[in-house]
Amino acid sequence: MKVIDAVAGLRAVHQETGRPLGLVPTMGCLHEGHLALVRRARSDNATVAVSIFVNPAQFGLPYDDFSTYPRDMESDLSKLREEGVDLVFAPSVEEIYPGGFETSIDVGPIADKLEGKSRPGHFTGVATVVCKLLFIVRPDRAYFGQKDAQQCLVVQRLTADLDLGAEIVVVPTVREADGLALSSRNSLLDTEDKRAALVLYRSLCLARELWRQGEGDAEQIRRQMRSLIESEPLARIDYLSIAHSKSLEELEIIDRPALVSLAVWIGQARLIDNILL
Repeated sequence: MKVIDAVAGLRAVHQETGRPLGLVPTMGCLHEGHLALVRRARSDNATVAVSIFVNPAQFGLPYDDFSTYPRDMESDLSKLREEGVDLVFAPSVEEIYPGGFETSIDVGPIADKLEGKSRPGHFTGVATVVCKLLFIVRPDRAYFGQKDAQQCLVVQRLTADLDLGAEIVVVPTVREADGLALSSRNSLLDTEDKRAALVLYRSLCLARELWRQGEGDAEQIRRQMRSLIESEPLARIDYLSIAHSKSLEELEIIDRPALVSLAVWIGQARLIDNILL
């Protein structure tokens, strides 16, 4: 496994890289959710590359946790070796954003809702770094997790609009046995927080069950989800949404494919999750 920290070093190995090439962009602190992306990439491609870069451009607000975001490079590299990864691109902030860097990418309305509304500028940072990574690594496919559903839509819009050439592959959310979606931020939860965090998935399951029983009034489902989450003392709702699965426009009636998504604070950790109806 080659570990490269410079753009020039990565470009130097392009010609000897077998195709197709799959890229898994990560911010490190790898867990089974990331490794599911790596395994899918391994099954689809001759060469697998993983990027590890905690992107400061997508951490904007005072409560955003760039400085405390969990990092464990030694463990990450060990896990990637075990998965048979060929290339790891682990650049510094200065390598990605050298002095004088001023360019940013705005992908439009899809980035202004939900996470984009709660974290202004977040998706500008995501789109900018993903665009750079796709240009630097030049993958045939790039792999993202469904847990970050809005991010997947943003990246799909970015690659389509700018003709970046990579196929965007979305891999289902990986969960603990109790339903908690795997996230690097779960490491910030203590035992009591983890118990409380289960209310996210329970509320999503409630929405799905109501829908399967024939409830089509989105606001009625939102109310019942909100009531369930508010019954957990450690939970604070940031947003709760039932929206069109492609445009993210909020629905009054569930008469088309819908994304049920939410962001909830549990202690010091802000967790997100979603399901598709």
